[in-house]
Amino acid sequence: MNWDNIEGNWKQLQGKVKQKWGKLTDDDLTRIEGKRTELLGLIQTRYGHAKDVADREIDDWMKNLPH
Repeated sequence: MNWDNIEGNWKQLQGKVKQKWGKLTDDDLTRIEGKRTELLGLIQTRYGHAKDVADREIDDWMKNLPH
């Protein structure tokens, strides 16, 4: 699944995002509106990950989504 599909289906995927990154709130997910850079920044902030680590986590998460 590419990021355009994720952004287009953001409301449906928010539950899966919360399963992966439980420190993100519903308000966080609503505010970022499916934007990858916003998600990346929140993961870095909430989990203290470096940008490359957070980016790799997002890529791994995307690979496990149903196509």
